[in-house]
Amino acid sequence: MKTIINTPLAPKAIGPYSQAVLAGNTLYISGQIPINPETGKVVEADIRVQTKQVMENIKAILTEAGFSLSNVVKSTCLLSDMSNFAAMNEIYGSYYTENPPARAAFAVKELPLSVLVEIETIAVK
Repeated sequence: MKTIINTPLAPKAIGPYSQAVLAGNTLYISGQIPINPETGKVVEADIRVQTKQVMENIKAILTEAGFSLSNVVKSTCLLSDMSNFAAMNEIYGSYYTENPPARAAFAVKELPLSVLVEIETIAVK
């Protein structure tokens, strides 16, 4: 059985998907992009600011589902350009200071709304 997770503290889905799905004790968070949930607009800034917004969106969804960053076991980071990796990694790492999750990070041709970063997350209790 699955439970759909939604919170107004993270951006609304911009397509036919849910913010997150809880299946048993595993939470699957859809790829989050740097949209400010209050304005519904992309945070127009550098990779550091965009990554911070993505991580705050992930935290809001985790909280809504009763999880925390310490429950995250896997992240996939998609970048518009690998030249942004070091800066993204710096901000990302500030959210996982102990026992960071497994992760993949790679560049793709293009991301939704031409953002610089998208991160999907899996958490387990």
